[in-house]
Amino acid sequence: MVSSTPSPFQPSPTHTLFVPGDRPLELRVRGDKVRGAARPLVLHFHGGAFVSGDLDSGACLAELLAASGAVVASLAYPLAPTHKFPEAVEAGYTAIEWLYKQRTRLAGTGAPLFVAGEEAGGNIAAAVALMVRDRAHPALAGQILVSPMLDPCNGTASLRETLGATTRCKWMDGWREYLRGPMDAEHPYAVPALAQRLAGVPPTLILAGGDDPMRDEALAYADRLRDAGIPVTRVLLQAQTGWPDSLAEPLADDVPPCAALAREHLRSFFQAAAPPAA
Repeated sequence: MVSSTPSPFQPSPTHTLFVPGDRPLELRVRGDKVRGAARPLVLHFHGGAFVSGDLDSGACLAELLAASGAVVASLAYPLAPTHKFPEAVEAGYTAIEWLYKQRTRLAGTGAPLFVAGEEAGGNIAAAVALMVRDRAHPALAGQILVSPMLDPCNGTASLRETLGATTRCKWMDGWREYLRGPMDAEHPYAVPALAQRLAGVPPTLILAGGDDPMRDEALAYADRLRDAGIPVTRVLLQAQTGWPDSLAEPLADDVPPCAALAREHLRSFFQAAAPPAA
């Protein structure tokens, strides 16, 4: 990410919470509720090709979400290969259920609830949104997918532009470590891009970069959601993004154009989202 624009972003203070259970799940929370108002409450999933990444490497998007007006809870979800599909998705659902119960305390009465993620975290966010639909709880106001890993097929033009003649990459390796076997590639919670039924998921913001290897699968998913009648905001940023790798870097003193543009799209999406039904 390259820019000479002075940074308007200030690091948000954070605190740690744990989702109770046999294996407590760590959440790093950014932002506080505002007296007399409700703020968007976002469950955020970091990237790392399913096998790496943590709450520090996920700070870039978490900060952008917080700078856009949200209270953000980033989840330290279980990583492959030790924890294969569907453990991360089930952990995400456990966390979103717990956050729903805590939403008034964390973000204010009637706070709308969102899921968001970048790269592999975008996959998990999309899967949790499908799971929430199927289990009919809790109500989601929206999902935000940034440079998401949605399809294990490595034949897209955008990925081949990145790989050149190379036939293997960290994303392909990540898919192999995440899925238990070939049959998992047919499961919608593992590969949302191939989900047969998309009706009923919440309004969606999809952000991709023109130089993004995940560009084509992100935009194809946006088109499929729109065909299913889902309100979709589909954004292709033409500024140099370096996504998804640059999303694992902290926001620098000089904010890249893609960060400032992404923040404006995030803010608009939050403002447009209707409060979910009780």
